[in-house]
Amino acid sequence: MDSENADAGVCGCCGPLRPRYKRLVDNIFPEDPKDGLVKSDMEKLTFYAVSAPEKLDRIGAYLAERLTRDVVRHRYGYVGIAMEALDQLLMACHSQSIKPFVESFLHMVAKLLESREPDLQVLGTNSFVKFANIEEDTPSYHRRYDFFVSQFSAMCHSTHEDPETRSRIRVAGIKGLQGVVRKTVNDELQAIIWEPQHMDKLIPSMLFNMQDNEDSERAGEENPASLAESCFRELLGRAAYGNMNNAVRPVLVHLDNHRLWDPNDFAVSCFRIIMYSIQAQHSHHVIQQVLSHLDTHSKNTPRVRAGIVQVLLETVAIAAKGSIGPTVLEVFNTLLKHLRMSVDFELGDGSRRNSTSSLSSVRTKESEERIVQNAIIQTIGFFGGNLPDYQRAEVMMFIMGKVPVYGTPCHTLDTVKIGHQGTKRIQAMLLSSLIMVTSGFKCKTMGAGLPAAFLEPLCSISLMEDSELRQLVLEILHNIIDRHDNRAKLRGIRIIPNVAALKFKREKICKEDVVFMKKHGQQLYRHIYLGCKEEDNLQKNFELLFTALALITIELANEEVVIDLMRLSIALQDMALVNEENMPMFIRCGIMALVAAYLNFLSQMIANPPFCQHVSKVIELRSLDAPYLLPEHIFREKCVLPDSLDREDNALYFQTADLAEAMTVPGYNVERLSIPYIPQVTVLYTVGKILHRCKQTSRDRMPRRKSFVDTISLQVDIISNSVPDQSQLAEEITFETLKKAIDTTGLEEQERERRRQVMEKFQKAPFEEIAAHCESKANMLHDRLAQIFELTIRPPPSPSGTVTVTSGHAQYQSVPVYEMKFPDLCVY
Repeated sequence: MDSENADAGVCGCCGPLRPRYKRLVDNIFPEDPKDGLVKSDMEKLTFYAVSAPEKLDRIGAYLAERLTRDVVRHRYGYVGIAMEALDQLLMACHSQSIKPFVESFLHMVAKLLESREPDLQVLGTNSFVKFANIEEDTPSYHRRYDFFVSQFSAMCHSTHEDPETRSRIRVAGIKGLQGVVRKTVNDELQAIIWEPQHMDKLIPSMLFNMQDNEDSERAGEENPASLAESCFRELLGRAAYGNMNNAVRPVLVHLDNHRLWDPNDFAVSCFRIIMYSIQAQHSHHVIQQVLSHLDTHSKNTPRVRAGIVQVLLETVAIAAKGSIGPTVLEVFNTLLKHLRMSVDFELGDGSRRNSTSSLSSVRTKESEERIVQNAIIQTIGFFGGNLPDYQRAEVMMFIMGKVPVYGTPCHTLDTVKIGHQGTKRIQAMLLSSLIMVTSGFKCKTMGAGLPAAFLEPLCSISLMEDSELRQLVLEILHNIIDRHDNRAKLRGIRIIPNVAALKFKREKICKEDVVFMKKHGQQLYRHIYLGCKEEDNLQKNFELLFTALALITIELANEEVVIDLMRLSIALQDMALVNEENMPMFIRCGIMALVAAYLNFLSQMIANPPFCQHVSKVIELRSLDAPYLLPEHIFREKCVLPDSLDREDNALYFQTADLAEAMTVPGYNVERLSIPYIPQVTVLYTVGKILHRCKQTSRDRMPRRKSFVDTISLQVDIISNSVPDQSQLAEEITFETLKKAIDTTGLEEQERERRRQVMEKFQKAPFEEIAAHCESKANMLHDRLAQIFELTIRPPPSPSGTVTVTSGHAQYQSVPVYEMKFPDLCVY
């Protein structure tokens, strides 16, 4: 009996001896957990914690002890009450002593996340999100969130059987990751969150939910996809300069692992989010990451490479509007390299072509490679088109340097393996990208838009016997020359009845453009002249040639240029009439129509009534007697072509004498009209024409291969008398001299005969003789240069004598001092 009383006394006296914080904690729990938290006792506990902050760590430890016990016993009602009490204490207490309490709080949250009950996981996540929104006064030096990153990431990939529960767990996981991000990114001591081991969990978890949009009908935070996208944007928006690579790399890995490059809608969407979320000055980091990823997949399937290139197009399209950093030429260099590789993959070498692969598989591969090539061209053009003008000019030069041009000493792209067909494909694609880059390009002076280093290789492509390449070159010239957007008013080739009604925008030609035309005008004229006589010209070629002539007239024509353009027009007409090149009748009539349309345009542009009257008269006669010489008729589908052109009917053609009489107005040098325009033809062009004629004669249907002569880069003027001698310049001007200068009929016949002989020589002479002729010209040039260097580098005379070598013997020649010439500053 005494022992029982003793035990009762011990229990009775130990209950009141319990620490006060434990009694206060116990009082907040009701007998029935359904009644919820006892608010009055919770207010007492809160007041006690605020009054005695040193007890917070003990309160937290005791609450954690009770919560752990309740979790084990599956008393989830008391677990919810404990977490509610913890949340209220966190919100009420802001002091230095809260840090030990936070450790207990995080320990309890971790316990809930470790359980397999979805309700407990959601409960723990909600408490962590509330904690993440609390701004602490001082940073934590030892707190780590590795466990929470891993656990929340696992929740984002929940595969629960019930769709509703699975969605709740995924939303909770995304909210948890968002809380981790908010709690750590602004804390310099928590920079470890940007390390690869954490980013490799955070980023894929968000992308997985953005991709798996099963609950699209849900709105706001209840939809995992929209919530994940919001968190993804927030994370990228907080990324600093040094963290961009770690943030973008997991995106690329995720797209690889889930094969999301084909189709690439999700990949494009992801990188749009990235480019619009990050800071503008960090855009070039993303571009570099995509470029390096493209290099990694250089041997992957065409559709995968096309998907990556299209993603790159989206990134550079957004980056070009802001800061693109130092990656401009790197982007183009990488893209051009992959363009070259794509053409190589498509055409392949002979061994792959002769393999046993079926025809359908080969065609499928070629079509897929075309997708890659088109995507690369669009990326190059769009990126270049959005650059400022000063950078666009550099990009134009860079791309032009990549275009393989026959006749140049070297070209950057190796075209040996892909052959003539592959080279042509690369030329066409690079020129197409140049068209996109030059679209909208407005250069202040034509010398800046068409420098010699760009114009010469561009015009060299006009020597190629491919109508498509010549069309692309003309379109590039249109983009650069047309600085006032007049090209839209020059649609097609036609006889414009009233040019003034089109209201062309034009300005007075500046001095810089006058100098440009004096230096490079002949190149443009030769390009047009040679482009007209190609036998594979189509209607589009003539339309583009007419537009080129019209734009030169609008943008670059002064009195001297107008005379040159008239000489060029008459030369084109004579070429079609004489037909030394044996051109088809369609080409001859097309040239005639081109000359008629252009002279009609030119006469109205310079507003010369006699000129307009002469042109109108010729056009009217042609419409009655020879409609096939006008553009409205020759370019019809069923136009009847004549058997020959009547050279004797002068009324159907434009006459030099009539034009000269019409141009006898101040400012125009009419005498120059009597000088026939003769282009300076290169050896490359002449040999190319010879090979083409040989091919026609032999009816060889095999693909054309360039001969060794195509690699000759010497340009030899076949007009030997085009440069007058000094003796001719010093000739005394007499009446007979002037008479001979005016009478040019004999000179024209002699010139034509001499040209015929030169052409005959290049057609019939053996290759060794042609090479020897070129070599003699080169040796003559070297001899002249040696003489110039000898005169300029020769040492000054000396009284002691100079040594000269004559017939192998050295001779000393002394110069007296009184015969020496000293500079003025040396004489006193």
